[in-house]
Formats: sequence, structure tokens, C-alpha cells
Amino acid sequence: MRPSNRAVIAMTAAIAIAVPAEGFRQYAYRDPPGIWTVCWGSTRDVVPGRKYSLEECKDRLTTEMLHAVGTVERCAPGLPENALAAFSDAVFNLGPTLVCDKTRSTAARLLAAGDWQGACRQLPRWDKARVGGQMVALPGLTKRRQAEMELCLS
Repeated sequence: MRPSNRAVIAMTAAIAIAVPAEGFRQYAYRDPPGIWTVCWGSTRDVVPGRKYSLEECKDRLTTEMLHAVGTVERCAPGLPENALAAFSDAVFNLGPTLVCDKTRSTAARLLAAGDWQGACRQLPRWDKARVGGQMVALPGLTKRRQAEMELCLS
């Protein structure tokens, strides 16, 4: 099934945040929380020691970002395109909890209540990762969440 124009627009805007935030590596590495990662932040089925081609990396980014867009559309339907793009990048980076789990995410509760602007303002709170057993703010995540929030509210 072909993605909608809306999904492609959101994916493109989300990729514009993800690519500089993630950087590009063709060999798998462990990110700060210790998750095997490759290309532009891909964590699915990563094989340590394997070199990934540029085409494989482009395919991974497109496929995984479209999946993130679909997750946001399913859990928070009807968002404006910029909010859809911002939350799609966050879901690509963090997983679906942010937008789908109303028991663990204020943003998800606000999205469910139709307060997407309030939800956008929650994005900076999601700048932490578990490193060495402790939750710490990571400067790259802080910068990325700020960029998402600005896009979300624009």
C-alpha cells in the first residue's frame, strides 16, 4: 500500500530532524544506552560487524520513519502535519510510548484529549536515556526534542 501524501510530507519533515541528529554510520555501534544502532539511528535487526550500504540505510530510514508516522496517526489521529512530523521523529527515536501510552506519558494523555499544543510542549521532557543504570539528559536529545517542539508548534 502506498503512503498518503500527508504521511510522505510528515516523513520528509521528520527525516530532516533525524538525519543531522543521528549522524550516519555504516557499521553498527552501541548508542549511549547500549542499543545496537546503524545508519541514521536504525535499531531494528542490526547485525554487529556488518557494513550496511548507503541504499540499505536509505531504505531503513524511509521504512522505519513511515512506520513511526503510522504509529502516530494510529495513536493520535488528525494532528496537523507539523505536529505529526515532530511526533513521528520522536517515535522513530524513542518508540511509541510517548504518543500511545496514556498511563506513562502526559503527552499521550494530552494528545488523546485533543490538546496537541500542550503535547508538543511535553517533548523536551523526553531528553533522557538510561546510561550506566541512571536516567540522564543527553545534550543531543535535548537539542533534538527542542527542534521537534519548535516544528510541532509552528
